[in-house]
Amino acid sequence: MSKTYFRGSLMATTVMASLVLAGPAFAQVAPEQPAQDPAVQTAPTDQTPATQESVADSPDATTAEEGQDVVVTGSRIQSPNIVSLAPVQVVGETEIDQAGAINIQEVLLENPAFGTPGLSRTNSAFLTSGGGVATVDLRDLGSDRTLVLINSRRVVAGLPGSATVDLNVIPTQFVERIDILTGGASSLYGSDAVAGVVNFLYKRNFSGLLAEGQYGITERGDSARYQVSLTGGGNFADDRGNLMVHLGYTNEKGLLSRDRRNTRVDAVSRFFYITGEPEDYAVSQEPFLSGFAPQGRFFAGDEQFTYGQNGELLNCFSTNGTTCGGAPNGFNRQEFRTLAVPVQRYLFATRGTFDLSDSISAFAEGTYAKTSSSREIEPFALDSSDIFPSTGGQFAIETLVNGGLVLNPLVPAEIAAAATDTDGDGLRDIAFTRRLAEVGSRTSQTTRDFFRFVVGLEGKLLNDRFSWDLSYNFGQTTEGQTSNGQVNVLNFANALRAVPGPNGPVCVSADAVAQGCVPISVFGAGSITPQALNYINAEQSYRTEIQQQVLAANISGAIIDLPYGPLGLAVGAEYRKEESSEDNDALTNAGLNAGNAIPDTEGKFNVKEAYAEINVPILADLPFAKQLNLRAAGRISDYSTVGSVKTYSLGADYAPVEALRFRGTYARAVRAPNIGELFTGPSQTFPTGLQDPCEGITAGDAGTTLGDQCLSDPGVALNVAANGAFTLNQADQQGISGFNAGNPNLDVETAKTFTVGLVINPRQITALRNLVLSVDYYSIKIDDAITFPGRTTILDQCFNEGNDAFCQFITRRATNEGANSAGSLEFINSGAVNSGGLKTRGIDTVLSYRTGLDRFITGVNMNARISWTHLLEGFSRDLPGAPKDRFAGEIGTAKDRVNGSLGFNSDRWGLSFTGTYIGKSLEDDATLDQFGLERDVIKIDPEFYLDAQATFTPTRAYELFLGVDNLLDNDAPDIIQGSPFNVTGSDTAADVYDIFGRRFYAGVRLRF
Repeated sequence: MSKTYFRGSLMATTVMASLVLAGPAFAQVAPEQPAQDPAVQTAPTDQTPATQESVADSPDATTAEEGQDVVVTGSRIQSPNIVSLAPVQVVGETEIDQAGAINIQEVLLENPAFGTPGLSRTNSAFLTSGGGVATVDLRDLGSDRTLVLINSRRVVAGLPGSATVDLNVIPTQFVERIDILTGGASSLYGSDAVAGVVNFLYKRNFSGLLAEGQYGITERGDSARYQVSLTGGGNFADDRGNLMVHLGYTNEKGLLSRDRRNTRVDAVSRFFYITGEPEDYAVSQEPFLSGFAPQGRFFAGDEQFTYGQNGELLNCFSTNGTTCGGAPNGFNRQEFRTLAVPVQRYLFATRGTFDLSDSISAFAEGTYAKTSSSREIEPFALDSSDIFPSTGGQFAIETLVNGGLVLNPLVPAEIAAAATDTDGDGLRDIAFTRRLAEVGSRTSQTTRDFFRFVVGLEGKLLNDRFSWDLSYNFGQTTEGQTSNGQVNVLNFANALRAVPGPNGPVCVSADAVAQGCVPISVFGAGSITPQALNYINAEQSYRTEIQQQVLAANISGAIIDLPYGPLGLAVGAEYRKEESSEDNDALTNAGLNAGNAIPDTEGKFNVKEAYAEINVPILADLPFAKQLNLRAAGRISDYSTVGSVKTYSLGADYAPVEALRFRGTYARAVRAPNIGELFTGPSQTFPTGLQDPCEGITAGDAGTTLGDQCLSDPGVALNVAANGAFTLNQADQQGISGFNAGNPNLDVETAKTFTVGLVINPRQITALRNLVLSVDYYSIKIDDAITFPGRTTILDQCFNEGNDAFCQFITRRATNEGANSAGSLEFINSGAVNSGGLKTRGIDTVLSYRTGLDRFITGVNMNARISWTHLLEGFSRDLPGAPKDRFAGEIGTAKDRVNGSLGFNSDRWGLSFTGTYIGKSLEDDATLDQFGLERDVIKIDPEFYLDAQATFTPTRAYELFLGVDNLLDNDAPDIIQGSPFNVTGSDTAADVYDIFGRRFYAGVRLRF
């Protein structure tokens, strides 16, 4: 096992007629290639699009020259007629251009095979790290279960401890096509390909110069976006070599909550059980300002105080009624929140080849991306318990000096008069909550540097019967983040304890004074002085580094010629090493910046793998057997962490006639635990809402599972003996902490995936020869899924179910804490375990049709495509045998998602419409169950988004394009704040629905 290190502290329903306008241009086959300027050419590629049917049979695929080997995503065998047996969807260069996308993530998320992204511009503002990262999630099974490749090779992760790739590193204009393989492919590509593979294929053998510029802005005049890029290439050394270079710059401005009418003012919403109509189950109120206000709220004895608009001290219960919270004395958090994170990128990509001989070529490719993002959210809401957690936030306002009590001179007399001694030490105490407006908004600036290069050799053997390649792949991602808006807890505590001095208040601690302590006043808005701010300020820093190295060798070709075709074989070996580290500042390590303690973590592993794939032609060109092939693949992987694992796949494709093809695969896929799941050190948390199962237990409960489990703890037994029943005080209930950590003993997740489908392409019928229909059923079931059990689950399993494996995560206070506190919960830890289960199954339907309209308009062609995913089932389980937590049909995983496009084009102009349909969605089943509500009580209506683009090409060297996204200017549906789908600050599921509104863009492409 690799050496591991831990540093830091411990532990809308629409009619079918509209569907031709209801989705993006996602095809089962590659689109017809448009005419190109002779100066800007793309030579035939050895990576011809992976199609749902044979490349040679596809009516509109780019076909290989006769005898030329091709590579398809879904097979490692290079052959002129190889096909993928698992469903593969292809996004071509034309579709990418029609999307007008700045980031390739936008293009992919329109495909119904993809679920809600784990990270995007619109759901990462409130994260302590990962702001602005763009990820994809096939089948809603988690981003770590989707394998992202560039040119069929692995890509270093963008998040520390994870295998998740940040799509910000993909240069959109340099991508020739994207292959989306849906289904387990571990036997072909290794771990992480449980849900499928997304393969970005860069342009190849490009000659000429292509310049592009684009600018976009919303109808409201905000969130501007622009990009410029330059791609050039050409041959050298008597055409033995080719070199391409791409330079790109993109800038996506941010969007704040105050920039949209529905999110300008703070609101509160919650689930509420009322007998009546479904709308009665959700209660909302606006405005509902935060009680954590800049003037503070103070708790002294039985009294509460705040300050009025004119700076006057108010007693909440005796002056003007209850004035401590809400308008006009509350705080509008929405004024400061970020809806969409601004992201700026510099991109460089290159690719080159050189023929060393007639049979051997050298190749190299490289990508560099520098991504910058920032975020802003409201100033920190400080509770005095963040500074004094052991006392529940109570702190003394008096100091014993020379035998007498001296009052902190900064405490107002009325508050001091109401204060009482809460802990029996003879000193009066108070507590407070306060918005740290003087400290300013919480902000962070993040810079990520991504570097990846691949070098290698490739060639032919045995009269070109076999193809081989040898490559070395190195990738590195580094991140630096600086954050502001937090405070140094130790310094804040010192600054709160003050006594009179000769020149004004001074800090009580002489050591603190020597270190620059300045007394702090939290009483009233603007009361914190710049000197005190300087003393309590705590800038946070976060540094990460991720490295990936891959050495791979592959050989494939035809072993022998069988009666019905060549026997295809591919074999290969791979060595991969992954390393990841995270480094936080010292205050964050210790949890001394009013946040939780987060440790530094380092981890690494390596894996040695070998695979083989075979394709056996059984029948060909016979009656009712145009083609029949069987295929099998297997991989052995030896991990330094989990040992040896095996994966395999079996499949067949059968075409009884040329126009009809059946296909099916069954595979065993695995996902090995990533570095974060294995090696993350214990990160502290303070959970709320927990109920101790032992509360109220008496000696008479002995003999029951619950009683025996509780009474076996010495502290619980002492408490019961002293009080007659196990008794908790408020401090005990509020003093529960815990740590979340990785688990170096994790094993692999195992998935069984099954796909079966058919492809119809009636090429013999002239009017329908360009129609392709595919229908595929898929089923993915994951066992031993890596999960972090919830603390309620841990308590239930230990005490109610008697599962001692979960009891090890629980620590109760010892007997020396005293009879009244002994046995109370002190820590409930949670770690990664192989206890979960996931299952999803559904049907993908894709229909594409292309035809000329010369009968109506000379020189005009029409393209139409529809892609529809119908989710039949989807659920997860935290533990074996636990009830299903269904996600199929919930917000973000609607049972029906449809995408399509309708386009018209000629030599001089083009017009396309692209739409996305998201079916009716429901609230989270588990959340509603807590309130005794039925699953379908709250429904989100279907949503339909329509985009449009027009192009004008006056000459072959010049193209102008104009586009509108969200043409209908749909508003995002309101999602209640108590919902797990509500993205903070957006009042909706901002990662599912459009929050920008109608937006326009225009651009130009120049070819030389």
